Amino acid sequence: MSGGPPRMPAPVCLIENAEGGLRTVESALNILRGIQQPLVVVAVVGLYRTGKSYLMNRLAGKQSGFALGSTIESKTKGIWMWCVPHPSKPGHTLLLLDTEGLGDVDKGDSKNDAWIFCLAVLLSSTLVYNSRGTIDNQALEKLHYVTELTDHIQIKSAGARDEDDEEEEDCKFVRFFPDFIWAVRDFTLERKLNGRDVSEDEYLDFALQLKKGLTNKAVTYNLPRQCIRNFFPGRKCFTFPFPTSTNNMRNLDSMAEADLFPDFLSVAKRFCSYVFAESRVKTVQGGHKVTGSRFSHLVKIYVDTINSGAVPCLENAVVAMAEIENQSAVKAGLQLYEQGMGGLSKTFPTDLGTVSAEHHRLSTMARQEFLKRSFKDEGGKYMTQLEEKVSQISEQLFAMNMEASEKLCRKLLLDLYGPMAANIQQGRYSKSGGYEIYCRDRDAMVAKYRQHGKKGMKGEEVLEKFLQERNAEANSILKADETLTESDKKMAEAREQARVQEQKVKAEEQRSQDLQRALEDERRSQEERMRRLEEKMEEEKKLQHEELERALESKLKEQREMMEKGFKDKAETMGQEIEQLKKEQKTNQEAKPGFLEKVFLPIAKIGSNIFSTFLQYKGMRKMFK
Repeated sequence: MSGGPPRMPAPVCLIENAEGGLRTVESALNILRGIQQPLVVVAVVGLYRTGKSYLMNRLAGKQSGFALGSTIESKTKGIWMWCVPHPSKPGHTLLLLDTEGLGDVDKGDSKNDAWIFCLAVLLSSTLVYNSRGTIDNQALEKLHYVTELTDHIQIKSAGARDEDDEEEEDCKFVRFFPDFIWAVRDFTLERKLNGRDVSEDEYLDFALQLKKGLTNKAVTYNLPRQCIRNFFPGRKCFTFPFPTSTNNMRNLDSMAEADLFPDFLSVAKRFCSYVFAESRVKTVQGGHKVTGSRFSHLVKIYVDTINSGAVPCLENAVVAMAEIENQSAVKAGLQLYEQGMGGLSKTFPTDLGTVSAEHHRLSTMARQEFLKRSFKDEGGKYMTQLEEKVSQISEQLFAMNMEASEKLCRKLLLDLYGPMAANIQQGRYSKSGGYEIYCRDRDAMVAKYRQHGKKGMKGEEVLEKFLQERNAEANSILKADETLTESDKKMAEAREQARVQEQKVKAEEQRSQDLQRALEDERRSQEERMRRLEEKMEEEKKLQHEELERALESKLKEQREMMEKGFKDKAETMGQEIEQLKKEQKTNQEAKPGFLEKVFLPIAKIGSNIFSTFLQYKGMRKMFK
């Protein structure tokens, strides 16, 4: 499918981790830039040598690809990516991110681990945390990176926040963070609670239960559990038994499915089916869907921010990404318009109907291309840029078409007039009956001129000027014709004046028809602009509503659990957060007064500037004042 992922036989490195520093890989970013489909981004994180890469290979539908390794040495360095067509969502790309193992003893840099974990959270729509054994307090203590997220990620920039924002920011992460899957590998225990068999999700919920009390021990115990509950809108658990015998573990990437334990294969298939069905499209603040192109900007923005020593900010990243994408959207729309109109200009001169219709068609296509690629275009800044540039080009092309028309028509008239000019020089019309011959030749010349099929917009106007220029010549021949009486000459002069006036009316009729046609095309264009803007506004409102709805559902579920477990104070705090979300939902659903006018009126004014070219016709300004 056009705009989909290229064929990638193997993963490539997206973010290098060399000498403790992070660096984006340009060749990987180029792959992403070519993907215009929405991305479903699944990232896996976890301690090194826990089998993370195997899960990613399964999701890619391959036996091997991401390096598994067979020793205690960590194989994956930095973050590697694999783009494949989504197996169950046509028109979408599945982007798999395999991250460097956390806690690598050879690396000895916990800060570097924290940034790898944060990048996985920032970039994914589903985060898979891979661990071994059981979900116990020790396992949760190893997931201390989740408790540090608020130190490494901001929603708003420091300058845009007040004290209230800082207090409320923690509860807002759930809107923007990925869904969370805990994959427990080599699980050997029975899943029983109080003698009752429980599901994997119940097992996870039990492990994430909070302890009552405010002692240091209780606070320390609760912190990672509370962070997982607060930050991740959806939580899921899969417990994987051993895939094969211990002796064969080092050959896992080369083993056939028939050589793996059936119970392990069963869980692996359920895991993949769940990820394919439930993983959401990656979105950013405002609910905007992320394509491969947008994702490439996100990656670079976040890594550059980390390397600068600053803390990645969701709001700033979206603004920076929107600016880059909107500039590209203007360029793409303008290129489409220029190519189409450039081809038409080779046919100049042509009639206004053709030029106006093509301008309307191509400007509509340019606008559609822009709206397809753009997002978060506050106040219509970039759409206005596109309309201004289209207007400039169209004015130039309309002027070129008129100049080409005038040039061709003058040449055509001069060529047709050539034999008459020769007759005048030879004195053929300076004799008795010469005026009648002159009129016959002139009428034949005008008839031939009108028969010419491609005169363009200036056909009648140039003819009007030409006949006016010949008026003195006709009168001179008329007065010199001795066969005509004074009465005949006066009648002939009147006919000459009538002929000139008739041609003037025809020229004005053409100008009027041209302008009316252009006005009608522009009216339809304005209506189409308004419709597209309304659709864009409704689309953005819908995306924001979905973002808030997900957060609200997550908070309501968490509040119910807190109430059931007796954490009344936490449930009341969450109640305030829920009310704030509901308030934002209501505000979002209401119409935004003046939004369309703010965007549309400047654009409408730009569109009307095109007519300045038409008004250059002689007498046109006076006619339409």
